[in-house]
Amino acid sequence: MDIYRGFVMLLMMAEVLNLQKVSAALPESGFWSFLAFNQSHVPWAGCSLHDMIQPSFSFLVGVALPFSMAARMAKGENIAAMWRHTLVRSLILIFLGIFLRSMHSEQTNFTFEDTLTMIGLGYPFLFALGFCNTKTRIVACAAILFGYWLAFALYPVQDAGQALTGVPPGWEYNFDGFAAHWNKNTNLAWAFDTWFLNLFPREAPFLYNGGGYATLSFIPTLGTMILGTFAGQALRSDDTPQRRIRLFVYCGIGLLAAGLLLHVTGICPIVKRIWTPSWTLASGGGCFLFMALFYWLADVAGYKKAFSSSP
Repeated sequence: MDIYRGFVMLLMMAEVLNLQKVSAALPESGFWSFLAFNQSHVPWAGCSLHDMIQPSFSFLVGVALPFSMAARMAKGENIAAMWRHTLVRSLILIFLGIFLRSMHSEQTNFTFEDTLTMIGLGYPFLFALGFCNTKTRIVACAAILFGYWLAFALYPVQDAGQALTGVPPGWEYNFDGFAAHWNKNTNLAWAFDTWFLNLFPREAPFLYNGGGYATLSFIPTLGTMILGTFAGQALRSDDTPQRRIRLFVYCGIGLLAAGLLLHVTGICPIVKRIWTPSWTLASGGGCFLFMALFYWLADVAGYKKAFSSSP
């Protein structure tokens, strides 16, 4: 987990390199173009390496949960004390996210779509599921993703040209057909935010988020965190390192394939900015594959032995 966290932090710090400017200065270079692409978010559908930062943080919250709960139980904490700690941590994450988003505003910017608030909003539900068995968590994750998909699918497709959405007419990344239910700033999550976010005091009425991000994304983000609990459970099991790595690889490939299948069939496009269920599956698969790689580095390649023998 520590290696994985360090890798994610490295991806965040790499933003200071401004590889997009290097690529712009060397437009003929495929190498710099590739690096620049993976240092930025995709405009809408698809995924870059940079897009894996937020799901990785969310996934690792789930990985850590079984360890955290076991440690608190070992200390003799009762359920009430554990719930108080959970709710306080959740509120701290939510308010910290709002504070960071308001640092350059004259008024508090009530927004709930960043990494901290997403984790904070979903964490109490994740904690509750931490007491459940594997089957229950699988059913809960499937129900969350299917319900979120169904809600978007049932919301009427909006005409982007007739709404104040911030999306230019004929935007090249808009979907056609059934997938149009997941177009930018004309979907269910956008409609919810035009009501919910305007309940808070604002400098101006909320019409849309420029990046298409939405509050309701915390729901499928909870699915990402639940996937992480399975990895955490595997790490706490008595399985051998080889069996754990195989489990992570199989889960990673299976989830990635499922997400891609939903995307290419048009059933549910992969869009990180509104955290579509197919994105939860595909990015969750990527997280499992990262776990396999970093666990191999830690346990099989000798990293863990080297550090455990140090004074």
